[in-house]
Order: sequence, then C-alpha cells, then structure tokens
Amino acid sequence: MEGNSLREQVAAMRQSLFDEEILDKQFVQMEELEDVHNPNFAEELMTLYFRDSSKLLVSVEKALERPPYDANKLDKFLHQLKGSSASVGANKVWIETNKMRETLKAEDVERIKSQFQLVKRAHKTLKGKLEPYFHLLRQAGPADAAQPPE
Repeated sequence: MEGNSLREQVAAMRQSLFDEEILDKQFVQMEELEDVHNPNFAEELMTLYFRDSSKLLVSVEKALERPPYDANKLDKFLHQLKGSSASVGANKVWIETNKMRETLKAEDVERIKSQFQLVKRAHKTLKGKLEPYFHLLRQAGPADAAQPPE
C-alpha cells in the first residue's frame, strides 16, 4: 500500500512539473529511454545537465562582471545553455535563456543582467524540484513505462 501511495506522490510531483511548464515533452521522451539495464537514465542525464549548465551559468556571470561585454561570447554560452536545456526538456530554463539572447541584441546591460537573474532562478527552481522528485522516484522503486503528462 505504501508503494502505491509513493507512486501517487511521484505522479503528482511529476505532473506539477509539467503544469508549471518547468518541463516539456522532451523530458518524457528521455524517461521513455529508461529500461531494466538503465532504470535511472533520466536522472543520470539531468545530473550531467546540471553539472554542465551550472558551469555555463558561471561563465555567463563572469562575462557580465567585466565590461565591456563580449556579446558574441555571451551568446555562445547562452546558445549552449539553450540547446542543452531543450534536449532534456528544461522548458522554463530554455524560455528564459531565449529571452536573454533576445535581450542581448538590444544591448541594454541592465536588462541583460535582470534577465540573467531570471535564467538563474529558472535553473534553481528546476533543480530544486527535480531533486526531490528523483529521490521519491527511487524510494517508490521501478515502475512501468513513463506516462505522458495529462
């Protein structure tokens, strides 16, 4: 019975990630790649994503500390973050990163810095919600194939 309750909690947590548009269908596709040989594939991929994206955020932050700002360098970092976010279904991070890339074109330093705070917040929110989700998922044990969000 407890396993069923955990499964319900996992399902509710997962659904909220989609309802809040933190994740998108790409995450579901990633989960669908899990099998008996690699049951934690999505979690492992997200761990790699957080490691790499955190480094990119530090690079962007450092680039914004020292004027004059190299817009091409910033855009390169943001392009990488946008691509990796899209590939794992990190929807909110992808959206905010796209907005920051657009803001870069306007060359408004204060707006760029403000938008960067939104990118970091989206990233922190994603990590803060996925960590307990994966923890609960491990507690619940293996399940059937990933279900699409409602």
